[in-house]
Amino acid sequence: MSHATTTDIQDDRPRTAPPPREGGLSSRSLPRWAPLGFAALSIALAVGISTAAGWHSRVQWGLIAALLFLALSYVTTTVVENQRQARDRLATSVVWVCFLAAVVPLASLLWTTVSRGSERLDGYFLTHSMAGVLGSEATGGVYHALIGTLEQVGIATVISAPLGLLTAVYLVEYGKGTLAKAVTFFVDVMTGIPSIVAGLFILSIMLMATIEPSGLMGALALTILMVPVVVRSTEEMLKLVPNELREAALALGVPKWRTILKVVLPTAIGGITTGVMLAVARVAGETAPIILLVFGSQLINTNPFEGAQSSLPFYIYEQYKIGEAASYDRAWAAALVLIAFVMILNLAARGIARWKAPKH
Repeated sequence: MSHATTTDIQDDRPRTAPPPREGGLSSRSLPRWAPLGFAALSIALAVGISTAAGWHSRVQWGLIAALLFLALSYVTTTVVENQRQARDRLATSVVWVCFLAAVVPLASLLWTTVSRGSERLDGYFLTHSMAGVLGSEATGGVYHALIGTLEQVGIATVISAPLGLLTAVYLVEYGKGTLAKAVTFFVDVMTGIPSIVAGLFILSIMLMATIEPSGLMGALALTILMVPVVVRSTEEMLKLVPNELREAALALGVPKWRTILKVVLPTAIGGITTGVMLAVARVAGETAPIILLVFGSQLINTNPFEGAQSSLPFYIYEQYKIGEAASYDRAWAAALVLIAFVMILNLAARGIARWKAPKH
């Protein structure tokens, strides 16, 4: 007599396929072009609703389109797929909406500056000053302001870059105890100082010491604004250098100062250079300290240590305040020159960082 176990018993009852799991491979899903379709439909609905309501502001159109895009993405994904995928798509849609909300004003600003500034920007504008030019005349240039900006920002960079670099090296490599905490505290405080406060500080020194306005005084105010930015960015870059590199150099008997000079700084040179350029971009557009300390000038002054001097931000403020059509054109052209100046500095910094970076 054969003995049959329960596993040998065949079940002849019909079996049905299990239902698809939520979010599984066999569940329904939206096509990849669905977000673009949601965006196009949202824009069309927003334009239709705004036109019917008599709203002519494009900002209102954008807000309505953003809300409709979020609603359509969430509801459609919930119906077609499932609740979990809907929440994921909603979070992704919010990120995209926030990204566009930040990029669209920037793109609009760049487009307006380029379109308005390119009408007046030419070789004559870059090689002539405003000496003897009335505000209503369609002549004059930005040469004197460009020289002032280059000299003032250059002096501020020469002072603040070594000072900020050495401070960051001390905080990362040597800083311990009360002094390091005090330095960190003051750097944090200086990071949030308004530019007008830095200008007033230098102005008070000028009044007490009876010093005349000059480009150097403006550069000193810009230095106060640059130092904390250089310190913070350099400090973060030095912290990213692996400790294994320091330990390997020290294990070979290399002094600590030489390890910092030959190992740590070359490894972080790319980030340090970028941080310095960010600091330059931070102060290149400052106007308040220049108004207080440099006073502005229509003439070409190549000596930053004596006499009033202009700069690109002060020139833009000055031309806009005149209120003439020709002065507005000069202000837009100077703004385009300032943007190009900052962009060239950043491109140069990236090139230097790649050239100086250690080859592996």
